[in-house]
Amino acid sequence: MTAVNSLLCLLDFKREELERFIRNAFLMKDLYKVNAVPKKLSGKSVALIFEKPSTRTRVSMEVAINALGGHPMVLNKSDIQMSRGEPVEDTARVLGRMVSAIGARVLNHSTLEKLRDYSGVPVINLLSDLSHPLQALTDYMTIYEKFGSYETIAFVGDGSDNVLVSLMAFASVMGLRIKVASPRDFRPRPDIWKRIEEKAEETDAVIEFYEDPYEAVRGSRVVYTDVWVSMGQESMAEEKRKKLKEFRVTKDLMRYASSDAIFMHCLPAVRGEEVDAEVIDGPQSAVWDQAENRLYTALSVLSLLVK
Repeated sequence: MTAVNSLLCLLDFKREELERFIRNAFLMKDLYKVNAVPKKLSGKSVALIFEKPSTRTRVSMEVAINALGGHPMVLNKSDIQMSRGEPVEDTARVLGRMVSAIGARVLNHSTLEKLRDYSGVPVINLLSDLSHPLQALTDYMTIYEKFGSYETIAFVGDGSDNVLVSLMAFASVMGLRIKVASPRDFRPRPDIWKRIEEKAEETDAVIEFYEDPYEAVRGSRVVYTDVWVSMGQESMAEEKRKKLKEFRVTKDLMRYASSDAIFMHCLPAVRGEEVDAEVIDGPQSAVWDQAENRLYTALSVLSLLVK
């Protein structure tokens, strides 16, 4: 794997490393089904820091660590001294002397960088304001599972979404295509977009922006969306809803996709807002397979990064 065994952003990895994560996820799925996951974390503890609520990430990480023979330590922000102003660097130094790895769901991506730089142990991004790499690995695993290949994703909604950024990062490293339907003023942060563009130029990946969701979805085998208002964005909720109201995934929009298209959503979902109930709960929805696969990518990443 890469020289620094942390997973903060998929752009930090080479194509063959991302492929290894996916291959190992499929292996782990097979092994988990027959209770044969190797105990690679036997005798090891992994700290899981949560500054934000979590369902799929927390459950998948705890189950994965236990399945690998390790001990998960869930640390909500209110449980530790970071809530009282202790510098992240100090928390990192202490944890690095006691645990074998750290997973963290944080408000600011810089917190992950400090945990990595000062702990001396692998750090895994469980979601930040910038990206959500475990989710993107899961999404492309699910797409490959459904089609036997990595298909073009048509993403409808907020073009600055952190999950979308990780999907773009994966696509740019792997030389894939993503079509984004979003208002013009919703775009990724300039710093991460520059890195995505540079990587895409190397691999011939294609990332296109559309202001017409029907044009973006036309002929696509994967239609994806995420919530319009992410955690921490409550103050701008109404403004975002107004700007994104034409970017809802409806049954009518799905008709423009390929006849065998699947619908994907990283959850939680707001039915009637970014997606209609008849889509997410309908026959084209791959959302529940996608959610389950979070466990197997967690198993994959932990088994490959934590020594």
